[in-house]
Amino acid sequence: MGHSVTLSTADGPLSAWRADPSGPVRGALVVVQEIFGLNAHIRGVVDRFAEAGFAAIAPALFDPLEPGLELPYDADGVARGLALVDALGFERPLAAVAAAAAVVEAASPSGRVGVVGYCWGGSVAFLANCRLGLPAVSYYGGRTVPLLGRERPRAPLLLHFGEHDPLIPAEHVALHREHLPGAEFAVWPAGHGFNCEMRADYHAPSAAAALERTLAFFGQHLR
Repeated sequence: MGHSVTLSTADGPLSAWRADPSGPVRGALVVVQEIFGLNAHIRGVVDRFAEAGFAAIAPALFDPLEPGLELPYDADGVARGLALVDALGFERPLAAVAAAAAVVEAASPSGRVGVVGYCWGGSVAFLANCRLGLPAVSYYGGRTVPLLGRERPRAPLLLHFGEHDPLIPAEHVALHREHLPGAEFAVWPAGHGFNCEMRADYHAPSAAAALERTLAFFGQHLR
């Protein structure tokens, strides 16, 4: 269903994966990757959103540093991915999200665009809400904690967490609730990365329920 496209950004051209619904369009979304690149999992996420009626696009955020990079879900992949996101910072990924939103906006009947991100991408999605004003869904975005109290949401916000996530303990979820009283929260009986079928922590029931909640959120806020 999806296909590769090229985005023009201040960092130069970025590759991206885009998929459009075969029927009526409910809205438009930017999908933000994990630390493992624009890989088969993220391309599949884009395709699933299109199947659910949303025009979706995922920019390859590592392209300014290592074009076309896809990392394995192992210790070496984690280490390399973390080094890359530290080198990128947040400004360049946010610029890529803005460029992707501008491209997919025309497909949205309301002209509104949402953003959904996973792991590191969940924190990028949070910042896109605060700085770009996009309705956002964040899946297990652990790097959001240092931003709490400094960044303020400007649009509807939904945050998904795993009850058994060792990287985002219960006290960090509580910090999110304390600083984001207007946000929606969902805590699932799962670990970190529960939405990704390529990870050991994949939990199909939680992934399905979280997707249903996410689709309802965007169905409401992108009308």
